[in-house]
Amino acid sequence: MPQPKKGPRLASGPSHQRQMLSNMAVSLFEHERIKTTEAKAKMLRPFAERLITKAKYGTVHHRRQVLSVIEDRTVTHKLFADIGPRFASRNGGYTRIMKLGSRNGDGAPMALIELVESATASSSGDGGTAETRRRRIRRPRRRSGTEAASATEGAGVETEEEEQPTAAAGDAPEVDGTTESDATRDDGAEEELGKS
Repeated sequence: MPQPKKGPRLASGPSHQRQMLSNMAVSLFEHERIKTTEAKAKMLRPFAERLITKAKYGTVHHRRQVLSVIEDRTVTHKLFADIGPRFASRNGGYTRIMKLGSRNGDGAPMALIELVESATASSSGDGGTAETRRRRIRRPRRRSGTEAASATEGAGVETEEEEQPTAAAGDAPEVDGTTESDATRDDGAEEELGKS
């Protein structure tokens, strides 16, 4: 006796479920993000990622396999021409699911499923969405005081070495057994320690 797959039953039957996943994948590839229920997003994720993996290969065989699932030729072309090459260096994890809370009408938990590297963020170079820009701004502030001081000292030494690449350490006159460049570095370090 045939047994149905385990997991949530999102449609009236297996053929309806396949068609629903296909339509949701078309919308995801067309708009690069869609808003749906959490259960549907969790079912769509592996389905869409398998299609993106096939698009990365780009062979005629893989194109025909994708066309058997997604019948929209324009979306299939976008998948193979834009989305597949965009994820060429990434091994899986092409989508992200962000939970949005519950829907007003029936209280269903909603989620936003989107492609990780959206075309607008990669082409415009503005740093992505507002959330990622905020996270990038906050990361440098999380350093502790000692790490920040050591990082600024290290940066100061590197810039001094870059400014004087022609002067060798042996050519500098010695003062009390240290070269002049070492003495200036020590003075800079003492000044920075005095400031903290």
